[in-house]
Amino acid sequence: MSESLYPPASREISEKRRALAPEAEKAFQAFSRQVFADGALPAKTKQLIAVAVAHVTQCPYCIKGHTKAALRHGATREELMEAIWVAAEMRAGAAYAHSAISLATMDEADRPKGD
Repeated sequence: MSESLYPPASREISEKRRALAPEAEKAFQAFSRQVFADGALPAKTKQLIAVAVAHVTQCPYCIKGHTKAALRHGATREELMEAIWVAAEMRAGAAYAHSAISLATMDEADRPKGD
């Protein structure tokens, strides 16, 4: 049996969200429109950033929605894949960088007690 952990996005879910917290939903939608509008960065670049971030946060809805939006704003498949590779490197890089915490903890464990 193949059952998805995530329910498919639907108009019904959107309407429920809106009905349960209409002002918050309205504010979020306005914020989203403003964030993704052309500014110092063009909308296409913002959508490529969003695709990369969505892969790091692992939000399937965001991955799908921002991939579609990036394509609508003229992003190429190659640009999208490069953005995804940037996300992969950043995620791996964070694990690598955080190894300093484990290394310091190992060093602390090696020190004689009472020092």
